[in-house]
Amino acid sequence: MAVDSAQVGIPEGAEPHADYARAARRRRTLDLGKGIASYAVLTLFAVIAIGPFLYLLSPSFRHSYDLFTFPPQWLPKSLYLGNFGFLLHQTNYLRWALNTFIFATAVTIITLVIDTLAGYAFARMRFPGRGILFGLVIATLMIPTAAILAPLYIIVSNLPSWTHAGVNTYPGMVLPMVCSPLGVFMMRQFMSTLPEGLVEAARLDGAGEFLIFRRIVLPLMKPAIVVLGIFTFMFQWVNFLWPLAITTTDNMKTLTVGIASMQGQFVTNWGLISAAAVATMVPITIVFLLFQKWFVQASMAGALKQ
Repeated sequence: MAVDSAQVGIPEGAEPHADYARAARRRRTLDLGKGIASYAVLTLFAVIAIGPFLYLLSPSFRHSYDLFTFPPQWLPKSLYLGNFGFLLHQTNYLRWALNTFIFATAVTIITLVIDTLAGYAFARMRFPGRGILFGLVIATLMIPTAAILAPLYIIVSNLPSWTHAGVNTYPGMVLPMVCSPLGVFMMRQFMSTLPEGLVEAARLDGAGEFLIFRRIVLPLMKPAIVVLGIFTFMFQWVNFLWPLAITTTDNMKTLTVGIASMQGQFVTNWGLISAAAVATMVPITIVFLLFQKWFVQASMAGALKQ
């Protein structure tokens, strides 16, 4: 027999309120479980990403013979700075760092100029064969660098002397690496999200294409330009294959080539190589941390098409 809630003294509206409270508790429990699962996954990926760096950091502060002890030691008993002292005073590391900075900076600046101009042409200008040319540019992404290494070396090594480009020269290192197809694609896609009315209004006012690009488009491209510049600089900072082929003297080596040359045929000082690798990672890590907010801005600008 059904019992009326009023007969047992249960106030009206109490049962819906209890259902709402139970639903709220279930919601909070579900949100807590999702939060714990998210942090667990992020922690796992953080360990995977940071683990190799910590494993590299430990040998750089230890003697080379301590690296082969058993059981292995993850943390050094005392900080040994001799590897960094030997690296700075007994090797050509500072010269390699200067070469790498000049190489990466020059490639980044020239790439930004060429890629932004090409991206504007493909995004806002109308000319015959635009789609075919853009497709050919994107198709070059499928060609590995190793496949064109020998032709690039032959071309650069046979350039006339008035170009000041050749083996063991900065122009010979820089010129073959400029104009990234990925950068052209990135600039073109970002410019496609900009309002078309701004460009058309400037054209109606009699502005030329270069004036439109410099006064209207370029200021709106700052997030994408910064992102492309960071990507290019970081990639060229650790570029190994082309500097290895085009440099033969110790004074023209980059950091990656110089560190690789430290590995001996019979004996290798792994503590010294670890210290060199850690010192090489510091500049690009600082650059990325300083400009990481631009990555978010560029992503939001690409997602929120006006």
